[in-house]
Amino acid sequence: MKPVTFNNTVLRDGHQSLAATRMSTAQMLPAAPILDEIGFSGLETWGGATIDACLRYLGENPFDRLRALKKAAPQTPQIMLLRGQNIVQYASFPDDVVEAFVRANAAAGQDVFRIFDALNDIRNLTTAIKTVIDCGKHARGEICYTTSPVHTIDAFVHMGVEFEKMGCHSIGIKDMSGIITPKVAHDLVKELKSKIGIPIVLHTHDTAGLGACSYLAAIDAGVDIIETSIAPFANGTSQPDTARMLALLDGHPRKPDYDPAKLQKLRLHFEDVYRQLSKFTSPANERVDSDILVFQVPGGMLSNFRNQLAEQGMADKFDEVVREIPVVREALGWIPLVTPTSQIVGTQAMMNIKFGRWKVICQPAQDIALGKYGKTPGPVNAEILAMAEKQTGKKAIDCRPADLLDPGLENYRKQCADKGLPTDDEITVLYAMFPQQVEALVKGIPPAEAKSAPAKQTPDPAPAPAASSAPARPHTSSSPASGSRTHMVLSINGERHEVTVEKLTK
Repeated sequence: MKPVTFNNTVLRDGHQSLAATRMSTAQMLPAAPILDEIGFSGLETWGGATIDACLRYLGENPFDRLRALKKAAPQTPQIMLLRGQNIVQYASFPDDVVEAFVRANAAAGQDVFRIFDALNDIRNLTTAIKTVIDCGKHARGEICYTTSPVHTIDAFVHMGVEFEKMGCHSIGIKDMSGIITPKVAHDLVKELKSKIGIPIVLHTHDTAGLGACSYLAAIDAGVDIIETSIAPFANGTSQPDTARMLALLDGHPRKPDYDPAKLQKLRLHFEDVYRQLSKFTSPANERVDSDILVFQVPGGMLSNFRNQLAEQGMADKFDEVVREIPVVREALGWIPLVTPTSQIVGTQAMMNIKFGRWKVICQPAQDIALGKYGKTPGPVNAEILAMAEKQTGKKAIDCRPADLLDPGLENYRKQCADKGLPTDDEITVLYAMFPQQVEALVKGIPPAEAKSAPAKQTPDPAPAPAASSAPARPHTSSSPASGSRTHMVLSINGERHEVTVEKLTK
């Protein structure tokens, strides 16, 4: 059997998971040629929260970052993480905006697109996958791994078969929480290999300390590629360290040959960068935390919950809130916990403890119940669905949510023109997702973070969505107990999330 190969994530998920996605292009460029020389199967450099972080915190054009890294590391395919119809934001976008984003990204040099949907609803992935293939690029369909009564190996294998039928070039198992066990990793890879003929990639985190062991089990089962990072942007809530995985494979017939001297050189560089980003790092994200196996929330979310609850005077409610997360997840159809669903479930769990279970429901949770994010893996609790329908006056939908959206690209282009901004596809698609930040970038207005250095922060594995840049504290305009609306700006998993909550009556 041929050697397994590694993708390296240090320039994307490594610093997103451990340093709030704050690594700048200037900090990456010295390492890029060395990464390129090692011979990894791919370098994950873009997507996820990096685009938001470039615009919101670093004052960088993310497309310029991509071009710079392509020039610095031309031999190794570069990989991005794409949230399907959500692109790199939280709401769904019309098909023409998704298509324009993919085309612009492909033209700027992107090679591989990891395409996932938070609900594993393949309908939300069809436009992105088709466009990637039409651009002559590599489409990697991602299976969001989680556990529940409806998430079985058979269900995941069926999804993999569908990806191959759609023309995907490879399949990724995306274990965003680091909860896949060695036995499951082995069995899932083995079953997928028996049913499909395209390469399989396993992506996990070492949050619960299982990542390296699960990689080893998947390698024994025939997985083609695993994803590792470079310490200190490795282990903990990030991917296992590359040198560590090579040591685990010592003597194994599938061990790849990567230059240890070059890996050590990279470690020294990134240790310096890690020190430079110290105000965004935390021991809470570096340690093994087995609580993740119970609550199944993404890396970093539990520690952030403690800080968030303290800000709201609910520090003593931590255990209650995290125990409520599985309750909310089940009621909303056993949805996987990955952006944006992890933020929504976390917010609703907080609401349930603060105001009483389902007495107040946040708008995004209503939208999940009504099918606006797509088809949930399991049935939504009938009582919650009825409450959402009554409160909104709308019935649940069963079509692909984007089918209800009118084309939007030319409208965004006009908005750019009206503000005196460039109207090329790159700026237009960025403006569609991050209007304020793009306008500031083009007009040379420094991001708020650059104007004044912040004090040491709590872990922030992904930057804030465009919905709000306000302080992460609740803003209440009226009492929920009276049945009126409450507006809150919350920070869940380090991401600020603006919600309107309402008291629902049965």
